Amino acid sequence: MNLRTRLALLLALGALLSGCGAAPDPGPGSGPGGEKPFWRAEFGGAAGTRPPERSWNTEIGNRDAEGWGNNELQYYTDDPANSALDGDGHLLISARPAPAGSELPCYTRKFCPWTSARLTTEGKVALTQGRVEVRAKLPTGTGLLPAIWMLGDNGVEWPGQGEIDICEVVGGEPRTVYGTAHGPTYFNEHGIGGSTTLPADASRAFHTYAVDKRPHRITWSVDGKPYFTLTPKKLPAARDWVFEEDLHLLLNVAVGGDWPGPPDASTPSPATMTVDYVRFYGEGQA
Repeated sequence: MNLRTRLALLLALGALLSGCGAAPDPGPGSGPGGEKPFWRAEFGGAAGTRPPERSWNTEIGNRDAEGWGNNELQYYTDDPANSALDGDGHLLISARPAPAGSELPCYTRKFCPWTSARLTTEGKVALTQGRVEVRAKLPTGTGLLPAIWMLGDNGVEWPGQGEIDICEVVGGEPRTVYGTAHGPTYFNEHGIGGSTTLPADASRAFHTYAVDKRPHRITWSVDGKPYFTLTPKKLPAARDWVFEEDLHLLLNVAVGGDWPGPPDASTPSPATMTVDYVRFYGEGQA
């Protein structure tokens, strides 16, 4: 075997190993069954620019939101340090320790020790029936809770509006992905859902997290592999199904709170969710 042949084999082996456990990038083409997205975000733009306001809202604060319902420790900002494009086709949502001397009001203490970002498509983009896909790397570590999720646009207060957690990766469980639904009589620790295990830490590779929302049925999947399906028959009462109307998308990285617990010295900083794309298929508003 000559030197050129050996080099080619080594390069091919390196490429294979570096992609182990990662979902391949399907590119900008069709979804399952050749379906075309009715809305997509691919995040092209200069590094440091904010995601476009025509599609994304940025939520701010902590104290007035009562710790975002979970006694969380991050103050959400619109600072590019917390949410911005990276110049390579990705959206970055980063949790970071709050700058020295900042006095960001917190619900569980006087000032929030962390900053982060929470983006939503409320009032701009929504899914009626169909599929939502988000290809992303999720940060992992003690005290972190990155989430890709949806809330109902039916005008009812939570939990009656309905919530679909497309994926959450909590604290010290870096390979476990949770998908959960919350509604009028099944919320917080009583939410109904399932989980699946990734081949490696969720922060190491891109994966495609998705829900397929059809009449009276929601199916969760990772990298095209379904792992849980919810129907009204699985609820405490079938009348509590609240997922037939529009839902909008949310992306955020939370720090601390009731589920992941507090961060510690091992918690990565920044802790960044890297979003490659978001795609909505089926019927909805955009």
